[in-house]
Amino acid sequence: MKVRVRRMTETDLPAVMLIDAMSLPLPWPERAYRHELRASYSRPWVAETTLTEGDGPLVYRSPAVGDGSPLIRGPGEQAVVGFLVLWKIVDEAHIATLAVHPRFRRRGVARALLAKALEEAVAEGARRAYLEVRQSNLAAQSLYRRFGFQVTGRRVGYYKNNGEDALLMDAVFPQESGEEITFHK
Repeated sequence: MKVRVRRMTETDLPAVMLIDAMSLPLPWPERAYRHELRASYSRPWVAETTLTEGDGPLVYRSPAVGDGSPLIRGPGEQAVVGFLVLWKIVDEAHIATLAVHPRFRRRGVARALLAKALEEAVAEGARRAYLEVRQSNLAAQSLYRRFGFQVTGRRVGYYKNNGEDALLMDAVFPQESGEEITFHK
């Protein structure tokens, strides 16, 4: 599946909100994503692909965006299938959230989002990246390890919906003079 990663825009919010609600037990409110679009430290990204007959249609609806009427994407059309928000603060990058539409998981969407976001963060001077991940989310942990992240700690009871612990994962990026870091996609 071919995936294109680009910066999130306001027109992506219906898709982002749907994916968030379908993917995360504690979805962010829409106002949080609107804030991310404006915040100087925030780097919100989306992944989109051209839908095939096998993908079927995607229906996005968000009452707070536009007139609330559904946005339908069908075969042959571009559709947002994942998103990532990275916070770039001084020389650090924090992966604040990452989600992929359930019908498009295990197809390289999260890998493409993470590669693009980290490449841009390193180009902007990030020397380190960190994130929190549910201890039960083994697929995400495996993905992060492929990008050089290692478990460095635990936040006990971090997730409010069920009291699950979060694992802290960090990656350090060497900054050799003139060396460009490329993440495998």
